[in-house]
Amino acid sequence: MKTQSILIIEDDKELSNGLKLALKDIGADIAQCVNLADSRKFLSRTLPDVILLDINLPDGSGLDFLREIKQSENIPVILLTANDTEMDVVSGLESGADDYITKPFSLAILRARVNAQLRRKKSDLHIFKTENYIFDFKNMEFSKDGEIIELSKTEQKILRLLTENRGATIPRGTFIEKVWSDGMEFVDENALSVAIKRLRDKLDASKYIKTVYGIGYTWEFNK
Repeated sequence: MKTQSILIIEDDKELSNGLKLALKDIGADIAQCVNLADSRKFLSRTLPDVILLDINLPDGSGLDFLREIKQSENIPVILLTANDTEMDVVSGLESGADDYITKPFSLAILRARVNAQLRRKKSDLHIFKTENYIFDFKNMEFSKDGEIIELSKTEQKILRLLTENRGATIPRGTFIEKVWSDGMEFVDENALSVAIKRLRDKLDASKYIKTVYGIGYTWEFNK
């Protein structure tokens, strides 16, 4: 099972290291960024399960970055704020924050709130949301802009493999092994090419489903 991960975006290195130390017992992989530029680079390579985000960063607003994240990814975000005014709380929640913690804060409360978001994220693993797409693999419901899209079982398997590994290139052999796992001794690789094209056309997802020539396919991050 994939280890869950946390990204801490905090420019105060001493505080960031304290957060990492406080969360080590959770058992998640923890990454740290000190500004928005580094955070964007990190998120272009991998997506964490929870983000701890400081509102005030040296190269921009944490609230603006929060809105940027929520436009394309369904990642739980907990805001770190030094202010406990109603306006700060409302602004954060209206911008899409899933929770907030006011500095200074109790480490026990920090761990409890992070664990709550990790549990929620784990329970939502069967649902993928990005921009105008919602893919509910448990209920086999797939939509774009609210319009239902009918997918075959093969297309659903391909889509799940792509979205669960978004940002990574998946070799053609991996698709054939995992999608056509019904005991067939031979699958023509052309069947994969046809299925990928059909899926891409149905979803109108040419900006996401990319061919990596000579290797396989990937679901690209929206950059």
